[in-house]
Amino acid sequence: MLDHTLPLLAQGYAWLPDLTRRKGPGPVRTRLMGRPAIALRGPEAVSFFYDENHVRRRTALPEPVLSTLFGKGAVHTLDGEEHRERKAMFVSALKDATAVTALAERVAEEWERTVKEWADKEWADDSHVTLFDEVSLLITRAVCAWAGVPLTRHPNSGHPDDEARQTAHDLVAMVDGFATAGPRHWKARRARKRQEERIARLIEETRSAGHEALDPPTVVEAVAAHREADGRLLDPRTAAVEVLNVLRPTVAVTWFAVFGAHALHRHPALRERLATEGEGYARAFAHEVRRFYPFAPFVAGLAPSDLDWHGERIAEGSMILLDLYGQNHDPGLWEAPYTFDPERFDGREPGRDELVPQGGGEASAGHRCPGEDVTMAVLTTLLPRLARLDYRVPEQDLRIPLHRVPTRPRSGFVITDVR
Repeated sequence: MLDHTLPLLAQGYAWLPDLTRRKGPGPVRTRLMGRPAIALRGPEAVSFFYDENHVRRRTALPEPVLSTLFGKGAVHTLDGEEHRERKAMFVSALKDATAVTALAERVAEEWERTVKEWADKEWADDSHVTLFDEVSLLITRAVCAWAGVPLTRHPNSGHPDDEARQTAHDLVAMVDGFATAGPRHWKARRARKRQEERIARLIEETRSAGHEALDPPTVVEAVAAHREADGRLLDPRTAAVEVLNVLRPTVAVTWFAVFGAHALHRHPALRERLATEGEGYARAFAHEVRRFYPFAPFVAGLAPSDLDWHGERIAEGSMILLDLYGQNHDPGLWEAPYTFDPERFDGREPGRDELVPQGGGEASAGHRCPGEDVTMAVLTTLLPRLARLDYRVPEQDLRIPLHRVPTRPRSGFVITDVR
């Protein structure tokens, strides 16, 4: 069977759905990076994929992804009891309703401060605002303050926001460069190295300070104090990796926020309802943004033994792909899947394994992203405020190329005349 690594890199999000359409119903067999692979989609496939007896993560993630997106030694690379012990640390920080609300409130505060700065720019020569850059910065400020990662500098060291901007730039780069072999990838490696070194020092300082942790502890305090099943503290570099695995995906909500701005621009009739109707419609709108717009194309793992999927043999060591983008646009699951329509979620929450932009299964013990509650809280905080904002969208390139992973509007979504 031909290896499809190069077509994947060339086609991006469209590769697997196109392959599925050509090969017909059922699982799709292919090869990636020289390894036999089988691609699945649908709620039943999600349940199968997130059963730890069916998929092994250790050694499944290629080194370029670890050196950019997740970090070496991250929770994503663990299996079994070792994974559950580490995952519990994230669940306690990211699934606690009080903590999530506190983070959303910080995001709201940063939004109000940032919008005032945008409005003040109207008096300056350059009044254009690139929404992607500015939203990533305000989320970085909010999540770092919430997580216990300082972003302050001595007044004589330069602009007081320099460290926040550098951190935002690095966190975005880690996401932006994991799926390419070009300059974006090497930029992501440098960004990860810089932030891991900085946060490893913070972990060591936190441990040596000896003060009593806050109640509840900050993310930095919780990770610094975390012990593995054998009683060992995480080494400072691995601890830094895991702190970044809270910061980075939170800042990645920037992609969805800007996609939300894109949706409002394409469908202005939805603006008033999003601005005025409260959390219910805001959640429906956020879910539809996460379904409609491309984020992760698929997730992958390795078969730990010979498996059977409805009569299809999956040989030990094969790569198993779960087609996230394809499932979120599957006409068998969604009416008019390529139409943006928040009504499909109005008054209902999607099923656990139905909507899978950030994976499926159980977040508490499985490999589903535990930050989904944070994603929804940040989006339901930002999107109604964006709908209430008065601004103009100048002529620009708002195309969203599917060959680029992760993708976004080419222009970054520029606005001006903010009121």
